Amino acid sequence: MKTFEYRGYDSSGRACHGLTEALDPKEAREKLAARGILAERVKSAGEKDSSTFQPWRDELNVEARTMLYREVGALLRAGLPLANALEVLITSPELGSNRTHLAGIRDRIREGSPLADAMALSTGFFSPFEQAVIEVGERSGALETVLDRLAKFLEEQQRVKERIQTALIYPAIVVTLAIVIFVVMLGVMIPRWSEKLGELNVKLPLLTQWVLAVGKWILPVSIIFFLLVGAGVYFFLRQMRTDADFRVRGNRLLFQLPLVRRGYSALVNLRFARTLSLLLGGGVPLVEGLSLAGRATGSAWVGRLAERGAEALRHGKSLAEAVRAIEPLSASLPGWIQAGEASGKLEDLLENAGDRYQQQWDRMISRGLGVLEPVLILAVGLFVLLIALSILMPVMSLNQALM
Repeated sequence: MKTFEYRGYDSSGRACHGLTEALDPKEAREKLAARGILAERVKSAGEKDSSTFQPWRDELNVEARTMLYREVGALLRAGLPLANALEVLITSPELGSNRTHLAGIRDRIREGSPLADAMALSTGFFSPFEQAVIEVGERSGALETVLDRLAKFLEEQQRVKERIQTALIYPAIVVTLAIVIFVVMLGVMIPRWSEKLGELNVKLPLLTQWVLAVGKWILPVSIIFFLLVGAGVYFFLRQMRTDADFRVRGNRLLFQLPLVRRGYSALVNLRFARTLSLLLGGGVPLVEGLSLAGRATGSAWVGRLAERGAEALRHGKSLAEAVRAIEPLSASLPGWIQAGEASGKLEDLLENAGDRYQQQWDRMISRGLGVLEPVLILAVGLFVLLIALSILMPVMSLNQALM
């Protein structure tokens, strides 16, 4: 029996969608018809379909995958076979439309595929390193333990990502409001105010004249500027998606920016240490683990250097020497790795190194926000003061002329 995903209309004419089990699409349609459902489309569950837009399908995001790994691990520890454990989760309402992807994986497992292979044949939501860890867990017979560690790792990575997003919310709002105020005041409000003063034959102060000169050009210049920025961002993102060398060069630039490089380096080292610790703890071979950990950092440059490091490992170099050749990771991480190789506790020392980089990252975020917020507030305050003076000075001149 296979699971099929359908979309159609029930007997009352309302749109509906869901899952049904059958031997083939024809039998699935017959079963649906017996239930009073007119199937518009029937296809295998989890099958990728990019030809049509399906707003009613959810992505299997990090949160859903974390819940999946944690609950499957718990059910396996309770003694359920893997297919039965997935069957229990498919009926769970928390997964929503993600049940479709899970049903496709369950069907492949019923056909004899390992979990890692079933995930690899899914719709592309599972990263290569997740598949590698699960494959090792299946080979070692400790799948439930590996799934628990993988869920914990994904939660930690998600927390790091959320910290970055939260840290950028306030500066983004302040900068956006400042730009809007700047354009509206200089491009609209100040020129209209100057026209009123010109009708009263008031001599404009030098500051007001300067603001008016800027305001005269602010609207056309702003339009051209935003069009150029939009085109530049579009070109940049397209090149990042299609050109691997461009992606590496752009990522390498981040490690050279004065205000970004220290924080970004700490983040990359954190991700690398945590990922490699997880992979080694799950039994992934060292050569494959180094390559996967490099890709898991999110840095295209580090990922490419890690591939070279994996080749160096194959030719007899130690892990510490291979990591030392990866420039963004060469500061202190090789020392931790060398100590771990010497003591035989590489996994524990990588975890400790990850904790150290986590603390370093948190301090940098706190300090950066502590400096950035007052700087932005001061800049916006100075701009408002400038605009206020450019408006009030002519008013004061008008009052003096009337007295």
